[in-house]
Amino acid sequence: MVEDYMWVVDVLFEGEGLLEAPRPMPDGSVVFANTTVGGVHRWSPAGVTTLVARRRGIGGIAAHVDGGLLVGGRDLVHVGVAGLTTVLEVDGATGVNDMTVTADGSVLVGVLRHRPGAGETAPPSELLRMTPAGSVRVVVDDLLWPNGIGASPDGMTVYVAEFAAARVRVLGPDGGSVFARAPRGECDGLAVDVEGGVWVALGSGGGIARFTPDGVLDELIDVSGRFVSSLAFSGRAIYVTTVGALLRLDVGVEGLAVGEARIPVARHHVTGHAR
Repeated sequence: MVEDYMWVVDVLFEGEGLLEAPRPMPDGSVVFANTTVGGVHRWSPAGVTTLVARRRGIGGIAAHVDGGLLVGGRDLVHVGVAGLTTVLEVDGATGVNDMTVTADGSVLVGVLRHRPGAGETAPPSELLRMTPAGSVRVVVDDLLWPNGIGASPDGMTVYVAEFAAARVRVLGPDGGSVFARAPRGECDGLAVDVEGGVWVALGSGGGIARFTPDGVLDELIDVSGRFVSSLAFSGRAIYVTTVGALLRLDVGVEGLAVGEARIPVARHHVTGHAR
């Protein structure tokens, strides 16, 4: 537990739309997406600039070792000096959602097989692993709207938020199980701290939950009046995206650093449905 801590929320930016996929950068800026209005943007103390215009439906962003970005949406693209390059297409998918980078530079990314904006029910879908060697494999294929993804400090366990089931699944060497359930709202974005605590954005629940490595609810932070979509660590600070705002709060514990992806910038095509 982060004991006797005073939660102070700083509002860094406010604007129209559902903000998503915060990604703190080494220079102190934060890259984030506007999934409804469109675009990938960068916040810094000097203001907000646009990196990619118009692209919508973005649920995940990762840094790439070449200095570019991996950006989700209807497919997975690399954003670099050459512009946008498609690196992953999945047959029958409506998009690729949140992602994280593992210690070896592989990318774990969730697949969408429904249209959330149209009110469709989420069917079972996949978590994919893309490796620096260029392979793509299905890790699990029964997730209900895969969202935030993170790994334990030892790298042996992966946590995946299932938005439609309002729970977090844990995947490890001995298989998978339910790790925790949302105390309110849903389980959206996710991040892990150096103590193994799992921090979860609670969507319509208007808050952030921290669970111990055993899946016990440890903290519940109110983010009053806001749909909380995602979060990411930079040191002891968590950057939080909501409908209409990018926020920052110091949570009193260091977050696990998320590294740079080392996957090839080349097109990968995954055929067939998981089920």
